[in-house]
Amino acid sequence: MQFRTRAIHVGNEPDPRPGAVVPPIHLAATYVQNEAGVLQEFDYSRTGNPTRKSFEETIAALEGGTHALAFASGMAATTCAMMLLASGDHVVAGSDIYGGTYRLLHNVLDHFGIEVSLVRASDDPKRVAEAMTPRTKLVWIESPGNPLMSITDIAACAEVAHQGRAILGVDNTFATPALTRPLELGADIVMHSATKYIGGHSDLLGGVLAVRDAELAERLHFAQNATGAVMGPLESYLCSRGLKTLELRVREQSRTASRLADWLAADKRIARVNYPGRREHPGHAIAARQMDGEFGAMLSFELNGDFAAAKRVVEGTRLIRLAVSLGAVESLLEQPASMSHASYAREDRLAHGITDGLIRLSVGLEAFEDLRDDLDQAFADAMG
Repeated sequence: MQFRTRAIHVGNEPDPRPGAVVPPIHLAATYVQNEAGVLQEFDYSRTGNPTRKSFEETIAALEGGTHALAFASGMAATTCAMMLLASGDHVVAGSDIYGGTYRLLHNVLDHFGIEVSLVRASDDPKRVAEAMTPRTKLVWIESPGNPLMSITDIAACAEVAHQGRAILGVDNTFATPALTRPLELGADIVMHSATKYIGGHSDLLGGVLAVRDAELAERLHFAQNATGAVMGPLESYLCSRGLKTLELRVREQSRTASRLADWLAADKRIARVNYPGRREHPGHAIAARQMDGEFGAMLSFELNGDFAAAKRVVEGTRLIRLAVSLGAVESLLEQPASMSHASYAREDRLAHGITDGLIRLSVGLEAFEDLRDDLDQAFADAMG
């Protein structure tokens, strides 16, 4: 089955009793057991829930995996992946990553004796190899990166990680499985903030991990069950519903994002546009190879102005909402320096290109002309 067909049908079989086309939401916290001490498929909803299982089956199929685990948030999913590590281990992470992931790596894992090295993985996978040590157990990247839209060669990083006997984790939130499937490129773990494109409507929190290896899935499930940050039944249902329109939404949003990127690049008030669909983007060739026909609906741009000017712009739009999330039907924008990446140490943020004048834009399903006009008036008011 093609992607959009699997998104509708895998994990969404009709309820056999009444024949309902949409499976019911199972709210039960616990389940009657046939025998004491004998394992069965469902016994307690932290360990497994039928509604969550349906969503997990669908996302595993869409990612080209065999197992998936759904969590209460994207950071809960990322944290579970980090639970594969032990004190004394080393992580190599891309420098263009979500601020919450940076915070977890530098302000939480360091308390447990886990060392982290940030590298520009998008420049050359050799940078990852150079940063690895005998203690490196995990390489963690995002492609496209957040917020600079850098493109990292996933297949090359997988080869480098595996040569060093490390596993490769990829945050695939921006691309979604509609455009990139890292497991098919050699990654071991794929993470999504399901809050974003998978849910798609700014009305849930969720995260997911997808894998191909059964032993790795078992290790992750043990950590998830032990710590308990699982996705609830209602959120699981909403994610399943969101997946049914995922490809349609992402491809339409990507087309609008491409037009906006071209318009912004021609505007003298803009110093730089970061969008992998533009041929000038340093990662365009890799993106064209590992993304499926479109280049995503996320872009960022840098003003010919300072922190204050960027702040005025993001506060001056009338249609586009000022908010830190992304991937929704409505367009959202934010200033990374003061919002999504404020947890970066300032020297790290600036060293890795996240400047004070950078603005990140998540393109929704509104008409291109309306988004263009809204940005234009915000620029005019903020910059003259």
